[in-house]
Amino acid sequence: MIEILGVSSQALWGQLLIGLINGAFYALLSLGLAIIFGLLNIVNFAHGAQYMVGAFCAWIALNWFGVNYWVALILAPLVVGALGALMELLLLRRIRDLDHVYGLLLTFGAALLIEGSFRQFFGSAGLPYPMPEQLRGGRDLGFMVLPNYRAWVIVASAVVCLVTWLVIERTKLGAYLRAAMHNPSLLQAFGVRVPRMVTLTYAFGATLAGFGGVMAAPIYQVSPAMGSSTLIVVFAVVVIGGMGSIGGAMVTGFGLGLVEGLAKVFYPPASSTVIFAVMVIVLLLRPAGLFGRVA
Repeated sequence: MIEILGVSSQALWGQLLIGLINGAFYALLSLGLAIIFGLLNIVNFAHGAQYMVGAFCAWIALNWFGVNYWVALILAPLVVGALGALMELLLLRRIRDLDHVYGLLLTFGAALLIEGSFRQFFGSAGLPYPMPEQLRGGRDLGFMVLPNYRAWVIVASAVVCLVTWLVIERTKLGAYLRAAMHNPSLLQAFGVRVPRMVTLTYAFGATLAGFGGVMAAPIYQVSPAMGSSTLIVVFAVVVIGGMGSIGGAMVTGFGLGLVEGLAKVFYPPASSTVIFAVMVIVLLLRPAGLFGRVA
C-alpha cells in the first residue's frame, strides 16, 4: 500500500471522499445563502432550519405516508420553498425598508422557533433514514471503494449548483434578478413585479436548503440540531467565497470540504477549526472574500 507522508493512500482517499461529500453540502447550502444575500441583501439565519425541515419532511413522508426517497426529493424541497415564500410574505416583507440587522434578527428568531418546535415534537435524538435501494452498495475503484449514494450526492449537488449559476448569470431571468437588487424601482417601471420576484427568490433559496436536507437524511441522522450545527460552517464558507458571490459559494464550498478532509488525515485536531482559520486569513488579506467585489 502506498504511503504519503506516513499516511496510507486508502486513508487519504477515504478522507478526501468524506471531505468532498461535506463540501457538496457546504456548496449547496452556501449557494442558497449567497442567492438570498446577494439578490435580497438578507442574512438568512433560518437557512439551517430550512435544511433541517427538508430532512424531516423526507422522514415524515416515509414513516407516516410511505413516500419513498425519490418522491420526497421533489416534494420536500417544494414544501420548504412554500414555507419560505410564506415567511417572506408575512414577516420579511414587513421589515424590508428597515436596517438589514432586523432581517438578521428576525430570521435568527425564526430559526430558534422552528428548531425548538421540532425538538419538542420529535425529541433531540437523531432519527435514521434509509438509503434508497437503488443506491446501496459501492464500486471498487482499485484505490478505494466509492459508495454509490455518496457519489450521487456529489454529482447531484454539483449539477444543481452549476444549473443555478447558469440561470442567474447567463439568462434573462438572472438579469432581472440582478437588476432588482441594484435598482428595483426602475425594473418595476418596466412592468416587472419586483415584490413577487423577491418572494420567489427567497423561496428558491429555501428550496435549495430543503433539497440539501433530503440528500443529507440517509448520511446524517435526522435531528432538530442538524441545521444549526452546519450553518456556522456554511456562513464561514460564504464569507470566504465572498458575500453574495454565487460562483464563490460553489467553488469555496467544494474546496473547503477537501481542505477539511486533508486536515483530518494529516492533523485531525485541526479539522474542526481549519475552515475558520482560512476565513480569518482570507479576511485579513481580502476582506471582500476570494470572489467578492470590493465596494
